Amino acid sequence: MKLRLQNDRSDTRRALKPRESSTVMHPNSSERGAHAGNGLSLTLQPELLTRTPAPGAAAAAANPENIEVRVPMTSGPGESSGGASSRRCRVNSHGHSHSQSHGHHRVHHHPNSEPELDSPDSDLDSGEPSTSLSELRCLFRWIQKSLPFLIILCAKLVIQHALGLAVGVGLFTTFLYVNKNIQTQVFLQDRQSKLQCVWLLLFLVFSSLLLYYTFFTETLYHCLIFLSPSIEPLGFWEVLWAVGVTNFIIKFLFMGMKCLFLLLPSSLLTYRAQGRWLMLAEELGQVHQATAPVPLWFRYLVTYQEADGTPGITLGVLLALLYLILKLLGLYGQWTSLLKTVRVFLKGEHTGSAATRSQCSEAGDVCPICQGEYREPRALLCQHIFCDECIALWFNREKSCPLCRTVITEKVYKWRDGATSPHLQIY
Repeated sequence: MKLRLQNDRSDTRRALKPRESSTVMHPNSSERGAHAGNGLSLTLQPELLTRTPAPGAAAAAANPENIEVRVPMTSGPGESSGGASSRRCRVNSHGHSHSQSHGHHRVHHHPNSEPELDSPDSDLDSGEPSTSLSELRCLFRWIQKSLPFLIILCAKLVIQHALGLAVGVGLFTTFLYVNKNIQTQVFLQDRQSKLQCVWLLLFLVFSSLLLYYTFFTETLYHCLIFLSPSIEPLGFWEVLWAVGVTNFIIKFLFMGMKCLFLLLPSSLLTYRAQGRWLMLAEELGQVHQATAPVPLWFRYLVTYQEADGTPGITLGVLLALLYLILKLLGLYGQWTSLLKTVRVFLKGEHTGSAATRSQCSEAGDVCPICQGEYREPRALLCQHIFCDECIALWFNREKSCPLCRTVITEKVYKWRDGATSPHLQIY
């Protein structure tokens, strides 16, 4: 009996050896191109024996996964190509567990490829939208669903405030029309139309009177002299309405003054002096626009309900004081600009001196700006000569010489061209 078992085991080993050797001697093509110095190990499963194994080898044949063949292939720069001596085959014993053998099979099956890992950006690669994009889509969908309601709400607000909106549009268009025409008349100088200036003045006067007549019961004209109108209750929208109307009316008043300056003959008011008067009128108008809303906003902030009691009036007084502090800081900057304007108005700008005949003849007796003969020629600091009126209009928008770009003045007094600031002072 013992002799028979030994013979069976020897036959099994003989049958396994040729299969192992055949498996070892046929590596993959990818394994042949492995870089020098890299280790290579294969885990192969031998085929089941065709012949009936002995009882002692029945367990090994029944579980072929327990048999592991490792073929380490290492080649260095100094090793010979004949690596038959470095190849070793080892058959694991039946004592290895199934989990260990299966784990080795997964790791060593692809020796030259790195293990695949789940990248953290797999969600982004899969095409799913990011958080910000999804929020934008939700917002867009909400607006799309709410659009009909928003249209209905806007229509209701327009119907409720139709008169106020119409007045605002009318005031704004009137301002744009008159402002553009005043600048055109200032630019034309001696070719300006007196009839056009009269029309602009009458248009401003009648527009202002019509507005105050329409809202006579609200006494909006009190805002011009820093008094509160008779608007009850004086809520936020009422204050905003009164401040906006007053701001446009103040613009109209000083634009009317500019029209009067244009109506004066050049013998009484030269074009150079006319620019200084226009500049002064605009600076005074901006100061008036900044101070007119103060009584309205102060009254609105201090007003409190009886239900609020002492905390309500205390908070209102604190807010009103804070508003006054901010307003004073803003008025300080405007006051500084007004002082510079008054200084220029009284002393004029020292941009140059009167040019002599010899200087004019050397310059060709032709003004580079108007291309005509010099009229009251003036030589700038850079010794370039221009007409007095031409260079005065040039400095309404620029600070440097038209020819050499030498800086002549420190500030551009753009209001000398008759323009009015479109800024709406609402606080």
